[in-house]
Amino acid sequence: MGMPRIGADPWTVAMVRAFPSDGNRYEVIDGELVVTPSPTWDHQGVVAELLLRLRPWTERCGVGVTHLSPADLELEPDGLVQPDLFVVPSNDDGTKPREWHEVTRLALAVEVLSPSSARDDRTRKRMLFARVGVPEYWIVNPADRVIERWRPTDALPELCNRTLVWRPLGATEPLELDVPALFRSALDD
Repeated sequence: MGMPRIGADPWTVAMVRAFPSDGNRYEVIDGELVVTPSPTWDHQGVVAELLLRLRPWTERCGVGVTHLSPADLELEPDGLVQPDLFVVPSNDDGTKPREWHEVTRLALAVEVLSPSSARDDRTRKRMLFARVGVPEYWIVNPADRVIERWRPTDALPELCNRTLVWRPLGATEPLELDVPALFRSALDD
């Protein structure tokens, strides 16, 4: 849910960092505060299954490192996002970032839809990830058992309900994700 500051300056990263830890996820997108409650069991099950499939592959194939939130990523000035799952490419010298503030670009951002986050995931976050040049953004929809694949210039997503094949720059081989198997495993179907 977005919260504009009526009659005041926009929300900033510094303001959010001053909040006490309360279990909510806080993001700042275009000066607006976005608050997301703790995720559901099924949501986290899908995130975990994606992590189990992506992390070994990204490291083996030289794509980078796969991480998950909570993570305060500042991909643009005075913006703060926490994608559910994301891939950080290795630096040009082959090293990996050691702090969140060192993450300035992503190879992939992934959001798993929840009723409370669907609108922001499909609009604000999609536009932000396109604006900062994230080459792939996946919106994972557990209810419909589909992954929406977005690229920065797409007007409509590619709907993946069977196999999603990802070939990021520098990968030694493509990732082939069996979408039905992912959901079966994550949701105990």
